[in-house]
Amino acid sequence: MDLDDAYDNVSYIPDAAGYEPRWSAAADAFRKRMAVPGRARLGVMYGHGTRQAMDLFLPDAPPAGLTVFVHGGYWRRFDRALFSHFASGVLAHGQAVMMPSYDLVPRVRISDIARQVAQAITVAAHEIPGPLRLVGHSAGGHLVARMLAPGMLERDVRQRLVHVMPISPVSDLRPLVETRMNVDFQLDKAEAKAESPIYQPVPEMPVTVWVGSEERPAFLDQAQWLAEVWDCGHVVEPGQHHFDVIDSLLDPESVMVRTLLEF
Repeated sequence: MDLDDAYDNVSYIPDAAGYEPRWSAAADAFRKRMAVPGRARLGVMYGHGTRQAMDLFLPDAPPAGLTVFVHGGYWRRFDRALFSHFASGVLAHGQAVMMPSYDLVPRVRISDIARQVAQAITVAAHEIPGPLRLVGHSAGGHLVARMLAPGMLERDVRQRLVHVMPISPVSDLRPLVETRMNVDFQLDKAEAKAESPIYQPVPEMPVTVWVGSEERPAFLDQAQWLAEVWDCGHVVEPGQHHFDVIDSLLDPESVMVRTLLEF
């Protein structure tokens, strides 16, 4: 198998290059709408690096809980500002939504990114009370799954988790060792295994793994592996590919949003 091709999403998505500018425009418009009534706290620092910052979006009443969305980009691209509008679905249900940025490879290792995300969640959880939900896409799906490993989150934060939804996650990093992207990841097989959610203890809280039916076979496999090992929920959404699978987060009445909030 050509693993570079297997994990290449862009080449197999129609108008893939158009997604980033459309996301950017929609995210910018969303932030402006949220800023007027003072419901956006942007650029809140959770660490010492310039990318160790988060945006917090607040509902129009006291929050019913906190949902964290962690963006993807193979741990080497993008930041929180590209995805702001994807907060809208759960925000409509009275959830506060936190979106962190994090340092990227090769400046840091994937394990460092996981620790940064844990720190961001901890800071936000101390700001917003109530049930805590984690959702992440692609590399972000890997990162929210990693939060369930022992010791990643403080005990008081972990006890508040009620649902985790990895969307199109990379759950086994070992195949990535053989890709050209590993020039940035700098993974060896031992570290790849150590950072793979499928080798973590099975979590006790509800988890739903979500993936689009039109995704690359490698991502369908990655989602299935995690769902099987963890014996958790597994949804294959018809007609969705790796980029538009998160569109359901925009709709307060979508099955994805309803599933995320049902626990």
